[in-house]
Amino acid sequence: MIKMISLILGGGAGSRLFPLTEKRSKPAVPIGGKYRLIDIPISNCINSGVKRMFVLTQYNSASLNAHIKNAYNFDHFTQGFVDILAAEQTPGNAGWFQGTADAVRQSRQHYERHDFDYILILSGDQLYQMDFEAMVKHHIAQHADVTIACLPVDAQDATSFGIMKVNSEGYIPRFIEKPNADVLPDWVSEVSPANKKRGHQYLASMGIYIFNRKAISDLFDQHPNATDFGKEIIPAAIGEGRKVAAYQYEGYWTDIGTISSFFEANIDLTDHIPAFNLFDNRHVIYTRGRMLPPAKFYGGTQLNRALIAEGSIIHARVVEASIIGLRSRIGENTVIKDSIVMGNDIYQSLQEMAVITDNIPLGVGNYCHIEHAILDKDCRIGNNVVIKGGAHLSDVDAAGYVIRDGVVVVKKGALIPEGTRIM
Repeated sequence: MIKMISLILGGGAGSRLFPLTEKRSKPAVPIGGKYRLIDIPISNCINSGVKRMFVLTQYNSASLNAHIKNAYNFDHFTQGFVDILAAEQTPGNAGWFQGTADAVRQSRQHYERHDFDYILILSGDQLYQMDFEAMVKHHIAQHADVTIACLPVDAQDATSFGIMKVNSEGYIPRFIEKPNADVLPDWVSEVSPANKKRGHQYLASMGIYIFNRKAISDLFDQHPNATDFGKEIIPAAIGEGRKVAAYQYEGYWTDIGTISSFFEANIDLTDHIPAFNLFDNRHVIYTRGRMLPPAKFYGGTQLNRALIAEGSIIHARVVEASIIGLRSRIGENTVIKDSIVMGNDIYQSLQEMAVITDNIPLGVGNYCHIEHAILDKDCRIGNNVVIKGGAHLSDVDAAGYVIRDGVVVVKKGALIPEGTRIM
């Protein structure tokens, strides 16, 4: 049996995902109608047989903690767990997590109590389906101290990643963070013929690492001031002559770092055959189980390329290329296109809706047109509202919404009055 534990990094302030991270951490951001980003690494671990996980949290962590507590409860016979390790002040350290490596280092007193030979370091804000058992077997076969999962990318993307040079034996003698385009010819590595044909000849770090227990302990002891894996710990391991191996991954992977990347990753899920497959018996995405009724439709709603979460009540005329989240309410003759509606945390009864002073209940009203937009949870959109995002719009910060990269993002709990035009 391979003894491995996983540490999942909860991330920092997530400012590039604002306002989705205004009241929650990045891993707690809803995705795909009924999931949260943290469900992706946790599900990958469970599907790979890694059932001992720590989630390292710091920023806006209340909703993330509640989701994990309500979603992941293992029985007594598996010895599995998903535990929260929050940043904490101790006699030896009075500061917050300063980076990825510092977060893991500060958590040593907790995870080192467990019996393991390998430690898997993951990010909490990436979308992919990966077999970590295959990765650790590769790590063992290479007799590596550290293994880095890497993805073939083209020259345009290479300047945004940590790029590694991989030799013929599968080891990494050199590593560079976000190289300039003029040095890229020196960083070409051997890739599959298909990737080579597409120009994907550079191996980018996915921020997924496996360390031997002794290797990570020694690296922390020898570099007590290092705060980041990619910028400091990995280059130090290579510079000291440790065996740092590459594990090439050929599947779908995206980093959910910006509003545009988040928006595109969600809308892509509505494709006929999406690159990230939610309908897969072998790569199940787990989440919190909710006792909600099926979605309900009235008035001949036209659906095309739509994901509709349970508990929704839809009167819309058209829902197209969109994701409709839990407990969503959408009014009569409304059109939703190319959008994400995250839904609501509660139902409002007919009696409650009747006494709302502003007459705008939770959800989207009648005769609205919502296009190229994200409606965060618990929004109240009045009747006859038009929201049309697009490349023609400049970035805007308003009271109830922001515009980023042409995407209109209505803030969590915001009220958009009847007749509003954002276009």
